[in-house]
Amino acid sequence: MKYLSELELALAARARSTSTGRYAVPCNWAPRRHHEKEREVMYVQPYEFYRDAILAVKATPAQKPKAGRLGVWTNHAVIFNMFVRSTAAFDHDENGALDLPVNSLGWRETGTFLKAIALLPYIKSMGANTIHLLPIMSIGSDGNKGTLGSPYAIKNPFVLDPNLGEPALGLGAEKEFKAFVEGAHHMGMRVVVEFVFRTSAKDGDWVKEHPDWFYWIRDAVGDRAPLSQDEAAYGSPLFTPEELVDITAAAKEGNFDHLRPPHPVYRDMFTQPPATQSVTKARGKYVGTLPDGTKVRIPGAFADWPPDDAQPPWGDVTYLKMYTHPDFNYIAYNTIRMYDSKLSQKSNINTSLWQTIAEIIPFYQREFGIDGVMIDMGHALPMDLKHEMVKKAREHDHDFAFWDENFSVSEKSLQEGYNAVIGYQWSDQHHPVKFRAMLQRFATEGFPLPYFATPESHNTPRASARPGGVVYSRYAWAVSNFLPAIPFIHSGFELGEPFPVNTGLDFTAADLKSLPSKYLPLFSEYAYAWTGEEQIIEWISEVSRVRSRFEALVTNSAPSSFHLLAVENQQIIAFTRVVEGHTPRLVVIANSNMEEEEKFTLSLPTERKELIDLLSPSIYPVHSHSVNGVLQPGEVVVAEF
Repeated sequence: MKYLSELELALAARARSTSTGRYAVPCNWAPRRHHEKEREVMYVQPYEFYRDAILAVKATPAQKPKAGRLGVWTNHAVIFNMFVRSTAAFDHDENGALDLPVNSLGWRETGTFLKAIALLPYIKSMGANTIHLLPIMSIGSDGNKGTLGSPYAIKNPFVLDPNLGEPALGLGAEKEFKAFVEGAHHMGMRVVVEFVFRTSAKDGDWVKEHPDWFYWIRDAVGDRAPLSQDEAAYGSPLFTPEELVDITAAAKEGNFDHLRPPHPVYRDMFTQPPATQSVTKARGKYVGTLPDGTKVRIPGAFADWPPDDAQPPWGDVTYLKMYTHPDFNYIAYNTIRMYDSKLSQKSNINTSLWQTIAEIIPFYQREFGIDGVMIDMGHALPMDLKHEMVKKAREHDHDFAFWDENFSVSEKSLQEGYNAVIGYQWSDQHHPVKFRAMLQRFATEGFPLPYFATPESHNTPRASARPGGVVYSRYAWAVSNFLPAIPFIHSGFELGEPFPVNTGLDFTAADLKSLPSKYLPLFSEYAYAWTGEEQIIEWISEVSRVRSRFEALVTNSAPSSFHLLAVENQQIIAFTRVVEGHTPRLVVIANSNMEEEEKFTLSLPTERKELIDLLSPSIYPVHSHSVNGVLQPGEVVVAEF
């Protein structure tokens, strides 16, 4: 454990030579947590605390994750999703704010990899065997929202965000991250990192080095105001209702020959890239000069599909130029996602850009030993480039996993080499009718690849902000763990955190108005409710322990292993997990009503005289293969039968 030992020695040396003031950490961060104190803080000497945390990780008996091939270990993953900057943030000096860049003691109050190492036993205690990190690369500043910028506005994909290193330690983010991965591996947990290969920060390092990898527009063209339909200003291309019908029909049919282009006024905004020596940076923005003296700039990106998407522009990132062709020198759905067939020819490939992108994953494999990647906006990457990325990664590690940031669960993701997708359970689970339809699919055709069984992600409302609050969170976690899907803890979920990280999906106009982006954790400093009263950590751990006893059965994705039971009370969701001729067999009975208790009656093919709930002391008598009872709001029963 080379890098953990290096951190340990550096911390020990500073602990002997440095005095510090009052430094608070949540009791949950302690290597040996005490349940009665998990909502409290403790006061420590920080160098000693983090040294002891590393010693606790090293003292854990080494565990090897399950071996596999081509990333199929994903099928057995239980994921803890971290945005390090927020997950490991805390008001250590208790002055009521997260001090930037450091507090009066010289320590970061936003999250660092050092603090994330201290959280490894905590993460493991909830049953997680895989850690998924939102992007950890350096962040640009042009157009950034908030005080810290979005992790998706990547300045240089080969450089880690220096703010994820602890300056009081002085070893840098790279060594701390190596130690983090090393510690996770020692404890039997894999590490998957999220990447964005399709966009770049507008002031990314590649702009000056490779201006031909970017789209450019005349600097004199201003940006379009929100809700404006001014075609003379830059924004997503505007189409008439008739054109939108034509575009949508062609895309639905997969007919990418001669896709309808944007109007000439939009296409004419774009220019050829300036020469490298003609690109300069002024007031934090890159500007180029063409041979005729025209000033040009990097345009912002936007959601390209559907072509009339109402999302506001993404002012901190721009699209990379995957293909070059004089007739397609503009940003639109047919140049960055659907790819008009005339454009997507081998002769038009931006070869040097593709070669560089294909080397990013192998770099992280060699330097840090990561086990997989989540690809953001993978749908917008050319298929040939994706295949090359998969090939290179698996040459280095045949068990490397690829996850797709995709809300549909389709055969297409499987064909592209992915092991899992985000899926859509987060959008359906709080709607009993929709959720029942999703469960029915498990029992009929099934899903072509696993998806994340989670009621929330960093782009959605928090589960505890849904009707029912943490009652819904407990319900969602319990049910999710017995589906042939991948349990996924979005950090903060276990703390009952109500505040969203970002407002990307499933938010109302009123929500968006009350949650301006500058206050969101994705863009600014934020610490979770580590001392809050709504924590469900022990519930998560207990459900995970029960699931682990039946892992082989639960992860069986064959439709024959899943049976949705007929229940007269539509508030009750019930299903069994069975492999014919084998034991054990499980039944899950859940009350989807978050406000009132509900009665249930079920027919079960069992000779047992009672069902013993594995999650509570409750016992339900069985009479002539029939069981009935009453469930409290959001209550879930899991029993062998």
